[in-house]
Amino acid sequence: MDTNILKYMAFIKTVETGSFTKAAAALNYSQSGISRMINDLEKEWGIALMERSRAGVHLTSDGMQLLPYAKNLCAAYNKLQMQVDELSDLQAGLIRIAALTSVATHWLPNIIKEFQKDYPNIDYELFLGDYSEIGEWVSDGSVDCGFTRLPTLPDLETIFLDQDKNLAILPEGHPLTELNKVPVAALCDYPFLLLEKGPKAEITEIFESYGLTPKIFFTTWDDYAIMSMVESGLGISVLPQLVLKRVPYRIVIKELDVPASRDIGLVLKDKKTASLAVKRFLDYLHYR
Repeated sequence: MDTNILKYMAFIKTVETGSFTKAAAALNYSQSGISRMINDLEKEWGIALMERSRAGVHLTSDGMQLLPYAKNLCAAYNKLQMQVDELSDLQAGLIRIAALTSVATHWLPNIIKEFQKDYPNIDYELFLGDYSEIGEWVSDGSVDCGFTRLPTLPDLETIFLDQDKNLAILPEGHPLTELNKVPVAALCDYPFLLLEKGPKAEITEIFESYGLTPKIFFTTWDDYAIMSMVESGLGISVLPQLVLKRVPYRIVIKELDVPASRDIGLVLKDKKTASLAVKRFLDYLHYR
């Protein structure tokens, strides 16, 4: 405990009991130790806090004016200590998480469900964003951690979680549904619905890596809008496998004829300086 806080506590308890001896017994100190702490305060502040007599000790007028401030400091210290103890035992805390929509929908509920069983008093704030936004939010401290595509900003620490395969999605009855695997080049023969926002993502990179140019009919960051349009026969698309879990639309999902995937991971600014709640949260990532 801070030495000055001990001195303030000795001052307060001596006033309350009217005796160095009784204050010493209450605080489990020697009588001389309590007396010395009061003397130290008087020397530091350059004023007399108490009048000593055979009848006991009594506050001086200066001591009477300073007593409320000492009480406030000790009360604030006790509240601080209680909060530290609660956080150490994870009886309180907040985790600010940034995530891709697909991760927030399909991974986070399972992770948080298991984490809450052991730490029910932790609160959460969720921020949905794209690859670049999530990296920036973690980097500038707006969030504690983020689920995004790897690699991300070089100054962030990363934990690889899974490889998410990109798959072709087609309307029912489309000619490409007859194939076991859809050639990437064949995707360029039909109106293409592109899932993308901000800097180009992995779907554009797939075409560029093979020197292909799709007939982009519509661009959005809303995967459900893409699936709905594909169902309506407005075009075809490529979406990550995680997005396609529990699909509510009548569409056909096919593998591509080339390897195409994204690496998803958790990113943090610094694992060592992360809050205790975040550090414990990392142990539950496998529940995704």
